[in-house]
Amino acid sequence: MKAQPTASHFIDGTWVEDAAGRAFDVVFPATGEVIARLHEATPAVIDRALAAAERAQRDWARLRPVERGRVLRRAADLIRARNADLSVLEVLDTGKPIQETEVADWPSGADALEYFAGLAPTVTGETVPLGADFAYSIREPLGVCVGIGAWNYPSQIACWKAAPALAMGNAMVFKPSEVTPLGALQLAAILTEAGAPPGLFNVVQGFGGVGAALVSDPRTAKVSLTGSVPTGRKVYAAAAEGIRHVTMELGGKSPLIVFEDADIDSAVGAAMLGNFYSSGQICSNGTRVFVHRAVKARFLEALKVRAEAIRLGDPLDPGTQMGPLVSAAQVAKVRAHVDLALREGARLVTGGAGEGMFVPPTVFAEVTDAMTLSREEVFGPVMAVLDFDDEAEVIARANATEYGLAAGVFTADLARAHRVVAQLQAGTCWINAYNLTPVESSFGGVKASGVGRENGRAAIEHYTQLKSVYVGMGPVDAPY
Repeated sequence: MKAQPTASHFIDGTWVEDAAGRAFDVVFPATGEVIARLHEATPAVIDRALAAAERAQRDWARLRPVERGRVLRRAADLIRARNADLSVLEVLDTGKPIQETEVADWPSGADALEYFAGLAPTVTGETVPLGADFAYSIREPLGVCVGIGAWNYPSQIACWKAAPALAMGNAMVFKPSEVTPLGALQLAAILTEAGAPPGLFNVVQGFGGVGAALVSDPRTAKVSLTGSVPTGRKVYAAAAEGIRHVTMELGGKSPLIVFEDADIDSAVGAAMLGNFYSSGQICSNGTRVFVHRAVKARFLEALKVRAEAIRLGDPLDPGTQMGPLVSAAQVAKVRAHVDLALREGARLVTGGAGEGMFVPPTVFAEVTDAMTLSREEVFGPVMAVLDFDDEAEVIARANATEYGLAAGVFTADLARAHRVVAQLQAGTCWINAYNLTPVESSFGGVKASGVGRENGRAAIEHYTQLKSVYVGMGPVDAPY
């Protein structure tokens, strides 16, 4: 099984190879088979990508927003028309089940392109009356934006970053994760086919050194990263050296609170979606599930039955509900957390270490706030269930973390739901739902989970800068 792209990079509207760069393999997680071999971008390739983006951006920014929107909309149409093939590529790249990638990966990317295509012409400034004089504002593009992607939703992330950036008149150089590098190349080719000028969206491959070179280059005006908190701290600091705009979408250890009056079946379903979808490799997952003591036994009983019915297997089989983890390194990390949870005294309800590249849906009960499982991001299908007795207590415990990406509340009392959400320190919250991320609504975190927002109208503010213009309508009144 092969998924070898035409070349490692896509720059200035064409495929580019440079065999002088470090070679690395792309592996299908389910079998360990090497499906492609790519080369890391050399300094010459990086320079070529940034130069192409800088040149393309000037003319692109001069277009009417509706013209830019047409290109993005055509790209969205092409993605939808080719979703079947693109979804298979996503499976090979990530190991996620085909039943997921067909509905959640490229389709979400197409939604983002379509949404920002329509939003672009509506972004206007304002006028401020000042008596005889007045002022007005303009939203201008930033210039060349650098996108750095994560390995868990590689194609969706590329689209989520490209859509608002390009819609607002910027150009982008995108570096996907070296673990899942294939989808972004297809996005670059599709955007070019849809009419994007050469150089507008470029893809370069590589490891941390490539990202560092892009972030520190004086031609870079903005950096948008999806990744871990440690990586985010490094990238944020490097961007600060050049006073560059940043969006940081980082990790989390998000709470999901289930009150005693919640619909237990729905709460169990949400907890499973928030821990087992994509084999648990989602930054916003609700991995600390706080369940009211009065319903804890019923919750765990239903959870165990449903978790053990999940079908693991070949991710290309439409019947498979959970695939392998993305890499051997990730498997080792998750298994280490499972082992540590057992040693620290948590009770294993179901699941465990698993075999090969597969870790089954795993649930621990009797977890305390002090345990490592409650404090560190696992990024695998491992759920921690904690008890609580009252509202004030659970809010304080939910907030007792450096993270603040997401949170969820399940209750039949909507007044309580809104009251609790208002006190949770998280940038993205759900009430009686979890991990739904429509492009129309902004997504992002607070505290160590990041700055800035993806999606929604809020993303426009992070891909533009505001210019204010004062207009004097009469003679200057100077005291000199």
